[in-house]
Amino acid sequence: MRGHLRERSPGHWAIVIDTVDAATGKRKRKWHSFEGTKRQAQVRCAELIAQSKDAGYIVPSKATFAEFLTRWIEHKRGKLSAQSHKRYSELVRLHIAPALGGTPLKKIEPQQIDSLYTQLGERVSAETVIYVHRILKQALQQAIKWKLLAGNPADAAEPPKAERPTMQALDADGIAALLDASRGMAVYMPILLAVMTGMRRGEIAALRWRSVDFSNATLAVVASIEKTATGGLREKPPKNGRGRSLALSPMLLDELRQHRARQAEHLLRHGVRLTDDHHVVMRGDGLPYQPRTLTDSFDHFLSRRPKLKRIRFHDLRHTHCSQLLASGVHVKVAQERLGHHSAAFTLDRYSHTIPSLQADAARLVDKALRKAMARRVR
Repeated sequence: MRGHLRERSPGHWAIVIDTVDAATGKRKRKWHSFEGTKRQAQVRCAELIAQSKDAGYIVPSKATFAEFLTRWIEHKRGKLSAQSHKRYSELVRLHIAPALGGTPLKKIEPQQIDSLYTQLGERVSAETVIYVHRILKQALQQAIKWKLLAGNPADAAEPPKAERPTMQALDADGIAALLDASRGMAVYMPILLAVMTGMRRGEIAALRWRSVDFSNATLAVVASIEKTATGGLREKPPKNGRGRSLALSPMLLDELRQHRARQAEHLLRHGVRLTDDHHVVMRGDGLPYQPRTLTDSFDHFLSRRPKLKRIRFHDLRHTHCSQLLASGVHVKVAQERLGHHSAAFTLDRYSHTIPSLQADAARLVDKALRKAMARRVR
């Protein structure tokens, strides 16, 4: 970044600051008028350059918010998963651009954003409004990095509070009934893996035989499958970007051995040899399932069995965690099995679903106090 002076008339100067737009790479000039001696003008020029380097100087821009968002969405391509990028683009196109797109980027105000949230709240769920807020904050934060804004107006806006989705969990009898009803069906192994390991549906769809270690009774969660914008499938790292190793129970290990044998026999009839690259849960033609297909198959299965409790496929993951905590398993172990980013998140998310934990805690406190009071009497 450079600056220079031009004398317009005696004692009157034009201070010219040369900048580069970080978003486009184009050179821009900002002109400042100054009255004083040449030495004073030089000092002011140095101050303006220093302010620019400290991000206090805003590159002038007449772009509308819609124009900026178009550039930002393209910038995010490759930095987001295909599904997330598609979702961002849809929310910008459907909700953000129609309301705020015509406003110059530099004139976006918190009140406008709050008004958008209010209007959206009448048409869409609170979860969608919160998602819009998240996108706006990210976009405007990028505008700061690109030196198009000095502050983020979304920071002062107030989105609705997130409503925690209702979680349902099966008890041991419910799990047994579900497994008995699904045994021998294609949906059985996805159900078993979800309820016995707590894996997400994308992780189940991505699981390959090479990740199952029969000798050490472990399973490695190293990938998740998602649908691409073009309708295909791609593998990506698990949520939170970390893989994990899960210990397998003897029952699940035995079920996996039998499942692999049946798979090998089925493929052999079609002239295909089962390898460790094949998926544990796969279609009849040997290709992996879309995660959504697992959900749809599970929903269809339950719809034809009214005696079974109606839950979501994702609730099988909640069931696994609830069973762990109810059995006295340490919350850190539960966190590691589910792949949560922290044990605090696991405890906050699941402890309220198990009333027995509250009762056990009350009994333990009562027991400790009674012992202490008995010692004082003696």
